Amino acid sequence: MGKKIKKEAEPPPKDVFDPLTIESKKAATVVLMLKSPEEEILAKACEAIYRFALKGEENKATLLELGAVEPLAKLLTHEDKVVRRNATMIFGILASNNDVKKLLRELDVMSSVIAQLAPEEEVVIHEFASLCLANMSAEYTSKVQILESGGLEPLIRLLGSPDPDVKKNSIECIYNLVQDFQCRTTLQELNAIPPMLDLLKSEYPIIQLLALKTLGVITNDKESRAMLRDNQGLEPLIKILETKELNDLHIEALAVVANCLEDMDTIVMIQQTGGLKKLLTFAENSSVPDIQKNAARAITKAAYDPESRRFFHEQEVEKCLVTLLGSENEGTKIAASQAISAMSENSSSKDFFNNQGIPQLVQLLKSDNEEVREAAALALANLTTSNPANASAAAEADGIDPLINTLSSKRDGAIANAATVLTNMAMQEALRVSIQSHNIMQAIIGPLHSANTVVQSKAALAVSATACGYEARAELKNAGGLEPLVHLLYSKNEEVRRHASWAVMVCASDEVVATELCRLGAADILEEINLSLSRKNKFSEAAYNKLLNHNLSLKYSQTGYLSSTNIISDGFYDYGRISHGTKLLPLKELSFQELNDQRAILLINSKPSDAYPLSNMEDKSSDTAYGRSISSSSSLRRASKEKTSAGVGSPTEEKSEPPSGRNSVLSKSATKEKGPRKIRGRKEEEKVKEEEEILSAPKMSGDGSPDKEWCPPSDPDFCLYVFEVAKIILPITNIKEQIEALAKYVAEKMGGPIPKEKLHEFSWELHISELKFQLKANVIPIGLIKKGTFYHRALLFKALADKIGVGCSLVRGEYGRAWNEVKLMDKSRKGLMGCLPPPETYIVDLMFHPGELMKLKSKEADLYRFL
Repeated sequence: MGKKIKKEAEPPPKDVFDPLTIESKKAATVVLMLKSPEEEILAKACEAIYRFALKGEENKATLLELGAVEPLAKLLTHEDKVVRRNATMIFGILASNNDVKKLLRELDVMSSVIAQLAPEEEVVIHEFASLCLANMSAEYTSKVQILESGGLEPLIRLLGSPDPDVKKNSIECIYNLVQDFQCRTTLQELNAIPPMLDLLKSEYPIIQLLALKTLGVITNDKESRAMLRDNQGLEPLIKILETKELNDLHIEALAVVANCLEDMDTIVMIQQTGGLKKLLTFAENSSVPDIQKNAARAITKAAYDPESRRFFHEQEVEKCLVTLLGSENEGTKIAASQAISAMSENSSSKDFFNNQGIPQLVQLLKSDNEEVREAAALALANLTTSNPANASAAAEADGIDPLINTLSSKRDGAIANAATVLTNMAMQEALRVSIQSHNIMQAIIGPLHSANTVVQSKAALAVSATACGYEARAELKNAGGLEPLVHLLYSKNEEVRRHASWAVMVCASDEVVATELCRLGAADILEEINLSLSRKNKFSEAAYNKLLNHNLSLKYSQTGYLSSTNIISDGFYDYGRISHGTKLLPLKELSFQELNDQRAILLINSKPSDAYPLSNMEDKSSDTAYGRSISSSSSLRRASKEKTSAGVGSPTEEKSEPPSGRNSVLSKSATKEKGPRKIRGRKEEEKVKEEEEILSAPKMSGDGSPDKEWCPPSDPDFCLYVFEVAKIILPITNIKEQIEALAKYVAEKMGGPIPKEKLHEFSWELHISELKFQLKANVIPIGLIKKGTFYHRALLFKALADKIGVGCSLVRGEYGRAWNEVKLMDKSRKGLMGCLPPPETYIVDLMFHPGELMKLKSKEADLYRFL
């Protein structure tokens, strides 16, 4: 047998690389290995990077700088399960870094991460993939990517995972996602509430806490609350509240219950199981501020429903809330005040808080915390609305000072609420006087300047309630409050305009204030508002009319009507009809205009000049210097005495002088032609001459330079009319006889009765033109007119009637017509049960049959109106 020969080993193939064991101590080297095609190297490199990333935030930043994120993102879809798992674990850790999150969003790896949540994947992959999503979902852009990639459904499925880490990461991610409304809608479709309720039974507090927080967000939606109720979710919540060992979950559990109490069905369910009573007891007895706060919030949300308020009142919730007001925690005070605000919609609850609650709320107004003051003011605003007793209680608790101080708060809500309380108080006169004494007008200026429309509205309303009285309005004017008030009329907010109009209407009760409001443009903007169908309101119309009542010249020119309460005063002038939006020039400017061919401006002025005092008017009326006036007085006396069965006789038969009247105002010669009827000696003659010189003096006191102090032209004739009418007509006791006598007097001064068929021959136009030419002015004092037509007579009648207290209106018609309307009661007719009938309206004839009265609704009166 031959000797065995040892076979030599064959050399390795030349094209095969010999195995090499590499030990690297640099992260950069390992990062380079991530590009290797070998699964084993990739798996080991990922494992090394995972351990490196676990060591801290600096290492995560280092890996980002070394460019590890891009190759790792590609490994999420690697065919090798180990490589894919290790890469997922790395991203679960790296995603807590903000810079890494940003890069991952740019790389759009969300779909790849969500794919790792598939049921067939390992639990460890579920854990780190859900951890990556939980970290990423903290930002809005990532939420959108997760939702668009369909990540919500697998996350809900993983709530039932046996691994607590997977549950924790999944519910945390869902909690972040449900902050978005769209996600909550999708969550309802996926029926996510049952698995969330199961998490409440977890042995891990963090999982329970995250589940409660998520339920607290989604139950803001009515549909989710119904799903929670249908899945018996209230029972575990109440059980958590009853378990002292779970006190770390009580705050979040109460938040969920608070949301659920917004539904009446839930309240009924809790009421039937005794849970409502437990909730109130729990809130009142708890010493944890956040628990008390959330309990009060639960009551607040539920109390917006009327039936809920009734349930709470039956359970004496008011006592609990008053107790919570005494908490040392600011948040609890705010929540309790808000709950009282909601409960105040119940009238019985309002009455309860009269003695208990209002004093405590007034004290909270003095808090340094602005939110506390706002909540307390809101509660007081609701408690005092339509409740005078509570308004008085707030005042008795010394609430006026802190309320006025709150008007300077930095929070708009606090200012608006305080203004509301003060408005409610001011409904009572005694409280209003007290508020006015605390400088409310000074304090309200700031809110009037606010940019917040709610504050503007409430401030204007407060002005309308407190500016009742001359002193208060004067204080507001002096404090500069009228300017911001007028500015609010320009607001685009309807409520602000309405309340500002109301305040302007109240302030316009005084002539001085009304004049200032007009100077600031209130009348112009109100007129503009009232011309708009969409912007006008009843208060804007009333405010404009109130301002016009202090500017009757403008009112008559615009509206063509003055009521019996619109008393014509000295300085009134009739410019004629003007259209809305046309500005009426002041009398001074009109007086200095050059003579024109337009309608003469009629002036009413009974103020005597220094050369024409009224103190001796009675003596003058009996003197011969008044010639024509004496004749007028005697005829007036006769007219008042001579009554026929058909009525008052026409004064035409009694006239002893031509209708031109006393023309001494125009020239001395006219007066001299009417020399005295008797010579009473030398003294009498001198007196007559002196008076003639006075009467012939220029009437335009404004003659000369307009730079001098200007006053309206004097009108001695009209002064005399006033004196004669007062002396002769006032003694007449019957109002109808007074009207008839005054009508005859006016007609006689304006040219006497004019037959209808001769109306066209009555040359009053020439007479007016002559007066304008002689005066070299367009403004004519009414007393100078001796031949007047309808609108001259109607104005004179109204002016004289107002001087002696005879009520009548002045109405402007078409085609130069105007007339006076009076109201008379027919005492011969009696209504039901012997009551007198309402007064009827009559038109006073001043042209055709002076003194004749015609019913306004009669055919004759209608014809008269348009003649």
